[in-house]
Amino acid sequence: MTMTTPTSLILGCGYLGRRVAALWRQQRRTVFAATRNPTHLPADVLPIICDVLDRASLAKLPQVDTVLYAVGFDRASGATMRAVYVDGLANVLEHLPTPARFVHVSSSSVYGQTDGSWVDEASPMDPGEDSGRIVLEAEAVLRAKRPDALILRFAGIYGPGRLLRRQTIERGEPIVGDADKWLNLIHVEDGARAIVAAEQNGQPGRVYNVCDDHPVRRRWFYTTMAHLLGSPSPRFVSPPIGEPTPPHEKGNRRINNRRMKEELRVTLQYPNYDQGLRGTLAVGHDLG
Repeated sequence: MTMTTPTSLILGCGYLGRRVAALWRQQRRTVFAATRNPTHLPADVLPIICDVLDRASLAKLPQVDTVLYAVGFDRASGATMRAVYVDGLANVLEHLPTPARFVHVSSSSVYGQTDGSWVDEASPMDPGEDSGRIVLEAEAVLRAKRPDALILRFAGIYGPGRLLRRQTIERGEPIVGDADKWLNLIHVEDGARAIVAAEQNGQPGRVYNVCDDHPVRRRWFYTTMAHLLGSPSPRFVSPPIGEPTPPHEKGNRRINNRRMKEELRVTLQYPNYDQGLRGTLAVGHDLG
């Protein structure tokens, strides 16, 4: 019997996507990546030069077994977030040869809770910010075309080369925000493993929250980071009078990851922020 090599296509082969590509290559898959600039791709990933906003270029997309859609918003591109997230996804779905499996990286910003309550995949979605509403609209576009797609709502991704406010802490500058609001996080390596597990074990049409086991108050996350960096303890201040609260400071919720762990059978390497920060900031590891 002839055995064929499984094939995967990654749209958005960046910080997260490159790590998924490495895991799939370890499985001896053929991995393609749709990209505008192939120079940043690993040598064993096959580039497809295209742009989600250039419909003609999407005719190059290959027929594959699995698609990972992890396109992020690049402010330098000049396009709006809605154009990239909603119109770009619609363009891809129109031109993409139908894969057996479609995995979509979404965001926990679709939840609008601001009272510190726990949320799971069945919780109401009423995002208070434009970014969350755009992400939710993109999910609706996907559902209309591919009701069997897997949607992974990621918490904040961190890891080597990506630590929010690291420079602020190292410079001893104050952090604008409420120290007692909750952060929900996932280390990039665990996020990549969750995607691979979803492709293997996810139920068609299912939504999964992707986050670690322990939401953390901003105070403790940034205090721990400062300690590991040898920097002064962080100071938190309110926005200047007359200035609006930054969008990322309005959310305040704790995200439950039970479905991810039970159905996808994900075992986290970094189940909490303390282990994740220590692993990220170990000597030689914070390289991006």
